[in-house]
Amino acid sequence: MPKLGVLLPLLAVAVAASCCCDAAAIGRVQLTHAGGLTGSEALQRMAQRGKARAKQLLLRRGASAPLRPGPNPAQNDPQTEYLAHFAIGTPPQPVQLTFDTGSDLTWTQCEPCQTCFDQALPHFEPKHSSSFRRLPCESAECRHLPFSACGARSWGNGTCVYSYAYADHSLTNGVLGVDTFTFAGGSAARRASSVPGLPFGCGLYNTGFFKNNETGIAGFGRGPLSLPSRLKLDNFSHCFTANPFVTAGVSKPSSLLLNLPANLYRGARGAVQSTPLLQNPELPTVYYLSLKGIAVGSTRLPVPESAFALASNGTGGTVIDSGSAFTTFPAQVFQLLKAEFTSQLVRGGRATADDVASGGFQCYTVTTPVGALKPEVPKLVLHLDGATLDLPRENYVLEVQDKICLAFGEGQDMTIIGNFQQQNLHVLYDLANNKLSFVPAQCDKL
Repeated sequence: MPKLGVLLPLLAVAVAASCCCDAAAIGRVQLTHAGGLTGSEALQRMAQRGKARAKQLLLRRGASAPLRPGPNPAQNDPQTEYLAHFAIGTPPQPVQLTFDTGSDLTWTQCEPCQTCFDQALPHFEPKHSSSFRRLPCESAECRHLPFSACGARSWGNGTCVYSYAYADHSLTNGVLGVDTFTFAGGSAARRASSVPGLPFGCGLYNTGFFKNNETGIAGFGRGPLSLPSRLKLDNFSHCFTANPFVTAGVSKPSSLLLNLPANLYRGARGAVQSTPLLQNPELPTVYYLSLKGIAVGSTRLPVPESAFALASNGTGGTVIDSGSAFTTFPAQVFQLLKAEFTSQLVRGGRATADDVASGGFQCYTVTTPVGALKPEVPKLVLHLDGATLDLPRENYVLEVQDKICLAFGEGQDMTIIGNFQQQNLHVLYDLANNKLSFVPAQCDKL
């Protein structure tokens, strides 16, 4: 392991120990929106963050999932992520962590915090938890980190110390520990579930583009440190309610369900569809899908399947990601999508394409027919291997004052399906059978 001199100095918080866990059905975790969005400035910042997310995933090939922090509230950045609410420690201390299927390590800000961003909840206090233990640097969990070192002196000899740096220059440093996680029950009749010995990062130095209502990150990726891996989940699912940007500022809680019964979709409104989950050895943390094509209205875009395929060198492919706001496509695909959508929308005088798009989004000045509440827009469908994702209007069109905007962006060489396009879908990650299923749902009623 590298010497500690390459890391910021960290302080010890507890005595060393390690344990592992096994969990059956865990239950329900409430998700809430991290914040609201307003106006064209929000669109511009969302586009920038979409590109940064794509760049970050590219830079992480061969690493073990650095985390993606949220935006900086001081810069009025949009807050488009979903926060998972549960507790850590004995007695339980509440945390609210950005739910991220694109990273592995779960971490929260801890005392004694040397450099931390503002948050609404108190920092986690390791000394107030009787079940907290530091992990030694020779532990398997420490070896799974992309960058770690052995602590010494005041932070405890042999303590696992981690450091993560991000493409946007955000940084978190801390000590790796284990503690008991407490999740809500799956129903009002079920008591909360507590699982001991889960590894997490105790962040002591955290700087960069974070928000003031999250306390850290909940890693739900595919790697060995992720919560699904440590909980030994056969499956998990989420159902995202519509972003407040779509619902005029009204925010409703969403659901994250862990280890669900086989009759999960009983009573679902619509056909359940499934598509295989793929893996990329160069970026094993994230969840890949096989995207076959895109249709705008009745027109299938003339994009070869190779534009969506995972290349032999680990580039390209399609990722589904809860930590990205909007779906981004490679430049060739995005330009074809934008051109066809624009052509169909402006045909017949229904709209005029703006000369200057908002932050990379293509926007339009629309003419709403008499008696209509909203202008007509072309249908948009993503064709996956074995499944068809027919997006509802609110999952790809944004209303911005007197304009509408196409809620997709131009990214790097991969396609990333973001959380905006997953609104009001019950999405199931079937890890036991290596497939992803989805069905339309009223998520606030789940």
